[in-house]
Amino acid sequence: MFLEKILTKKQVEVLERKEEVPLNSLIKALDQQSYPARCFKTSINQPTISIIAEIKKASPSKGLLCPDFNPESLAQAYESAGAAAISVLTDEEFFQGSLTYLALVKAKTAKVPVLRKEFIIDEYQIVEAKVNGADAVLLIVAALEPRQLQEYIYRSNELGMATLVEVHDHEELEIALDAGASIIGINNRDLRSFTTDLNTTFKLLESIPEGITVVSESGIKDRQDIIRLENAGVQAVLVGESLVTAADPQTKIRSLLGEVS
Repeated sequence: MFLEKILTKKQVEVLERKEEVPLNSLIKALDQQSYPARCFKTSINQPTISIIAEIKKASPSKGLLCPDFNPESLAQAYESAGAAAISVLTDEEFFQGSLTYLALVKAKTAKVPVLRKEFIIDEYQIVEAKVNGADAVLLIVAALEPRQLQEYIYRSNELGMATLVEVHDHEELEIALDAGASIIGINNRDLRSFTTDLNTTFKLLESIPEGITVVSESGIKDRQDIIRLENAGVQAVLVGESLVTAADPQTKIRSLLGEVS
């Protein structure tokens, strides 16, 4: 399965990063971290549905998405167009991302919160995220044991970061809720097969208690998708490919928000 391939590679990658910069050294670097904290949960909980706009250069299924990739200019365009938060893919092997992009995006934006989108399997990556300016981290239920998930939610909160806890089915949703997740991301893409179905969000919504912030991820292409999700009770959507492949990402965001036709 594709997820297993990613996680196997990620274990090797994290070990290499630990050898380069040990966890204790990384923790010490927190004292020098000067990025201002921005509240991810507050920002995406608005009277109308919010957009988390993604900085994404490539994908395993479609290859290079953005040949003229410039994370700084994209981030500034997203913020000025009204994105509530920015997601930055940092996986290098499969998505051509970089941890450097995270710090650049945080430095080049004024107030929008920044999410580290990564296959997190170790506390090390959570501390890394904070050192590089993240206001939130993605935690994927399918990539973690339930006890790990609970520990990583706690550790992220301890460092002043929110957690977007990603699920794809009812079993994963129960694990997320039991772990104390307050922001649930419903991934419409099955990470095992990489097929996408927007109905995944609608199927899981009825099982999510009130008071939990819900983010629908993947497969959101146009204003009609946004309207359907908002009417169903979704607070935010995470949009990547349709933004980075758009001729004008600013206009695309405004179109998704219903500000331009």
